[in-house]
Amino acid sequence: MKYISTRNKQERVSAAQAIVAGMAPDGGLYLPESIPALERAEFDLLKEKDYVFRAAYLMQKYLDEFTMEELTGCAAEAYAKFDGDPAPTVKLDEGLYMLELWHGPTLAFKDVALTLLPRLLALCKKKLGITSDTKILVATSGDTGKAALEGFKEVPGTSVTVFYPSDGVSQMQKLQMMTQEGSNLSVYGVKGNFDDCQSAVKALFADEELAAACKAHNVTLSSANSINWGRLLPQIVYYVSSYLDLWDEGQIAFGDPVDFCVPTGNFGNILAGWYAAQMGLPVGRLICASNINNVLTDFFNRGEYSLKREFQKTMSPSMDILISSNLERLLFEVSGQDDALTAGRMKELKEKGGYRITPEESDRLRQLFAAEFCREDEAIEAIEKFFEDYTYPLDPHTAVAAGCWLNYRKKTGSRTPTVILSTANPYKFPQDVLFALTGDDVRDSFRACKKLLNQTGMEIPESIMALKTKPKLHQKVLPAQELKNIVLSELG
Repeated sequence: MKYISTRNKQERVSAAQAIVAGMAPDGGLYLPESIPALERAEFDLLKEKDYVFRAAYLMQKYLDEFTMEELTGCAAEAYAKFDGDPAPTVKLDEGLYMLELWHGPTLAFKDVALTLLPRLLALCKKKLGITSDTKILVATSGDTGKAALEGFKEVPGTSVTVFYPSDGVSQMQKLQMMTQEGSNLSVYGVKGNFDDCQSAVKALFADEELAAACKAHNVTLSSANSINWGRLLPQIVYYVSSYLDLWDEGQIAFGDPVDFCVPTGNFGNILAGWYAAQMGLPVGRLICASNINNVLTDFFNRGEYSLKREFQKTMSPSMDILISSNLERLLFEVSGQDDALTAGRMKELKEKGGYRITPEESDRLRQLFAAEFCREDEAIEAIEKFFEDYTYPLDPHTAVAAGCWLNYRKKTGSRTPTVILSTANPYKFPQDVLFALTGDDVRDSFRACKKLLNQTGMEIPESIMALKTKPKLHQKVLPAQELKNIVLSELG
């Protein structure tokens, strides 16, 4: 299978080339030129298999230059780092389920892909005969950074530089990154918000001076953000796997539609669900759940993407995003793979702060997508309600999805079985969860953890408590315009 750019579909590259590059040289995002279909017999086969086999099988649909043996080895090594099933689906009520994606080493859904990506990247480099070192650049709204650092720690021939908004992540997220050990890793806070980080990092991939410096030092740039297809691909797996588990447990019959409600920021997580649906997974609706930075809600409901709004910090910082990069892939597909139109819209977004899609495109999107947003008070109420009704603590991002699901069900009367994607362990945001449950406003994260333990009985992860005594190794904060100089200096 070949891969094309959202801004130039004439140039075709292999999957290995797309994953190693991370981003197309024209500034576009790589995606497969066609989407493979799953036959009913394949669903029957996968239902009887474990998560590692499902991951390897589904990824090979897109990575046909790799063998099942190679991909199974990658998946087995990656998911051995998880506490049991990488993506269990937990029943809360009749027709309501949680897809828990936070059982990996950094307690967030990004682990599902970022434990796998280093192994995929190594396979790709070997396949292409690349011997140069790879420098991974990461912009993070909180969870991607730590997951990338942990995934690539001490991986030979690879270094990682992470940039995060210095005042735009939770205390635990910041501590996870600041205390990260590893000789091939560096972390920097950035003055501004996540969009500032992401825009600056994306610009580095098109910078000619940096490209020349990388060539002189025999270094290849790549990305661990979901702009890299190798990051997005493993996320398709858990949608299919969740559906298979519900079917296997008799919660649904095969062919029954299931809705997935997804807390959404950079649009990679929910886009993976769209790919699963295009492959033949019986998805009813993909409910795009946003916090009060509801640029995506307006886009799906009005057909207009506009940055002309106030950026707001919330208790769900990984969703505090106005430029949702992965939406570009969906725009390309819904336009009939019109690369010139997609490039034009991205130029409009950059220069004018927005763009519109056609009514026909909006209608096509609304056949599968629904969009809701959740205010802060509604997210707090969702945390309180889900614990009261199901004794189930939610982190603030999952709470946004839960609040949006409650709004959607009230608005539509839908009783379609729904899987809410739970994206982080509540102990990554202990103060906010504790406040929602008790009204107790505790400033210290570790004190909040102990109070939350008493309130919920949910065990505190050892890796969280260990952060209290770890030395802070990465404390530098810089303006967004300094990112290029930092990367140049790290190249030597």
